[in-house]
Amino acid sequence: MSKDHLSEGTKFYNDVLSFFDYAASFTKHPKGLLEQIKVCNSVYETNFPLRLDNGDYEVIRAWRVQHSHHKLPVKGGIRFAENVNADEVKALASLMTFKCALVNVPFGGAKGGVKINPKKYTDRQLETITRRYTTELVKKEMIGPSIDVPAPDYGTGPREMAWIADTYALLRPGINALGCVTGKPLSQHGIRGRKEATGRGVFFALREAVSVKEDMDKLGLSVGLEGKRVIVQGFGNVGYHAALFCQEGGATVVGISEYEGGVYDPNGLDIADLFKHRLETGSLLNYKNAKNITPSNSLLEFECDVLIPAALENQIHEGNAANIKAKIIVEGANGPVTADAEKILLAKNVLILPDFYANAGGVTVSYFEWLKNLSRVSFGKITKRYDLMENTRIIQAIESSTGVAVSADLRRLIEKGADENDLVNSGLEETMITAYHQIRETLVQHKDIQDLRTAAFVSSINKIGVAYIESGIFP
Repeated sequence: MSKDHLSEGTKFYNDVLSFFDYAASFTKHPKGLLEQIKVCNSVYETNFPLRLDNGDYEVIRAWRVQHSHHKLPVKGGIRFAENVNADEVKALASLMTFKCALVNVPFGGAKGGVKINPKKYTDRQLETITRRYTTELVKKEMIGPSIDVPAPDYGTGPREMAWIADTYALLRPGINALGCVTGKPLSQHGIRGRKEATGRGVFFALREAVSVKEDMDKLGLSVGLEGKRVIVQGFGNVGYHAALFCQEGGATVVGISEYEGGVYDPNGLDIADLFKHRLETGSLLNYKNAKNITPSNSLLEFECDVLIPAALENQIHEGNAANIKAKIIVEGANGPVTADAEKILLAKNVLILPDFYANAGGVTVSYFEWLKNLSRVSFGKITKRYDLMENTRIIQAIESSTGVAVSADLRRLIEKGADENDLVNSGLEETMITAYHQIRETLVQHKDIQDLRTAAFVSSINKIGVAYIESGIFP
């Protein structure tokens, strides 16, 4: 089959394998170990019936892929999309392995997919599909707090995760049952900060990248986010929060696109207000002074400093890469830049923050939720009040020794003990900062590596290789 006739999922998977093979050439691991790291450990496909309201039946096709068992449990989201296929799920599961290793989250990689368009089903039907899919995974021992822990992805959210948790708890009751899935509603022992985690992680990744003067000098950009013109493709959970945090961080978000079209304003968009506009009208279009852009993907080629593709894979490809004007691309989505496009962009001196680093915020905070579920206590619950009292005593001591009263605003800021949201965001920030500099360190150490994606792959492969070797599987 020619390259042009491959499905998008197969192209995506082939790109992941190509990136891996290239990065592996910079490591010293034996061929057999590299092959074990590369291949998917388990690929499960299931088909089950859904009874429709008219009495007919529809067969639902679904997958769960566990890529690597070098660490357990494995971790990865479940997407509901009508174009999902086995190769796409394999690619996403593979990226989850490298993502977890890169940011030092102790999971192997996994991913799930159900081949439906959720907009075409009622809430009752979606609940039936979700619960049946969970049951199929339970039957094959492919879900559980110590086995495989799913999470939300494209087309799913906290509601679906609650259905999964409830179904699992009914079939496998136990004290840790709620740890079988993350991204749950707060009422079902989810965690604060999870909803915005991936978008916040994208922001932290960009903020850290633009703080390195040496790299910004090469791009002809100033250090810092202030004044950087940003375009975001996708205005779902990831795109919205990435845009919002970038704006709050000092960047000027000049363009946003979605499936119905895009909007562009060189003076900057008000992200929170644009979100409200879309809720009220059902569309991004016709927003205040912004110019409507159709087709929406043409906005990728507009003038900007930073481009954040936060929609689906294969959005920047061989056909449009030469027209991309951004100097920095932050991959908020999985696989938005094809391998062929990346070659063109690197030749143009574009800095690409790879997906399995840039969008690692979700799995990082999912890890915190999993720990919360296993420990059965909220972060900050034990220490917050103690910290508040200790900080109050420190302020009183300062006031007593200096004779100067601390202002009310400063007192509130200092006294406040860290709650769950504070600790989650702090942990996420530390994770993204540390991982970025590990990637750059790998880049510096390997003079033949010219891009962050290869450096990130090398870093991940080395960590996974050590885990396999020290497990005794590859002595």
